Amino acid sequence: MVPFDLTRPPFDRCVRYLTHAAAAEEDGAEVQTLLRRSLGISSGWIKHVKRLPDGIALDGRRVTTRDRVRAGQTLRLRLSDSVRRSGIESAPGPLHIVYEDEDLLVLNKPAGVPVHPSPQQNSNTIGNLLLYYYDLWGIPADFHPVHRLDRGTSGLMIAAKHPCAQERLRRAFHTDAFRREYLAVCDAVPAPRRGVVDLPLSRAPDSILRREVSAAGSPARTEYEVLAEGSGRCLVRLHLLTGRTHQIRVHMAALGCPLTGDFLYGRENPALIRRPALHSCFLAFSQPFTGVPLSFALPLPADMAALL
Repeated sequence: MVPFDLTRPPFDRCVRYLTHAAAAEEDGAEVQTLLRRSLGISSGWIKHVKRLPDGIALDGRRVTTRDRVRAGQTLRLRLSDSVRRSGIESAPGPLHIVYEDEDLLVLNKPAGVPVHPSPQQNSNTIGNLLLYYYDLWGIPADFHPVHRLDRGTSGLMIAAKHPCAQERLRRAFHTDAFRREYLAVCDAVPAPRRGVVDLPLSRAPDSILRREVSAAGSPARTEYEVLAEGSGRCLVRLHLLTGRTHQIRVHMAALGCPLTGDFLYGRENPALIRRPALHSCFLAFSQPFTGVPLSFALPLPADMAALL
């Protein structure tokens, strides 16, 4: 674990706190009750921050979780990490930030860059690059991805700056409050040209990577629509209604329309494209603490457009 210096001035300016003015009906409530019921903070995070000198304060004074709050007092909770627990090392490299606020970042992930470090690649990943960015700007944060994209998939992804934002975003992730859309180029045209693929998925018994359609698998639903055709292929817009591993790739292959360049479920063809032709093009969700609606869109990348 890498500790953060809680007294160094640059960190004072970057630490994220959550404040709450106690209402009349909250008069006399314990700090812990207010944090959990009114602010929705997990017991695990409360247990962590209550040990920090700036973890929980009432009108600027450090308090315990058993102290009681009076109406009108301001309760403050530290949200930023105090230590870096992931074990990921920071490493310099290009990082395309589409949006940033106190709680989260929306990134444009390049194709070929993994999200998480692995024994095979532990420097040029989104985790390494993001921690380097945090170090560069003095942001006390660890790597908290809200979701992941396959190594070959390009486009929009979200990383939270602290565990509370990550938890709130993940709770919304598979609900109607969170919309994810993708663009894919496929090696055939599905019939009908729009519809919903509703096929359960499970891990293939002979592979740790491959997924397959299986009656015993987890429910998986993908909405699709053909947008264009060319060179014997089609451009499809896809809306994920569930979020299973390789869901789009398996579902389109099940329709007889595998993604162009998909080495696992279709045909690998480096002369055309050096990855499965899949791009995270649209995200819409609410800011986890303010509730402000956020939406982001990216165009089709050049390597996929060239296929058509």
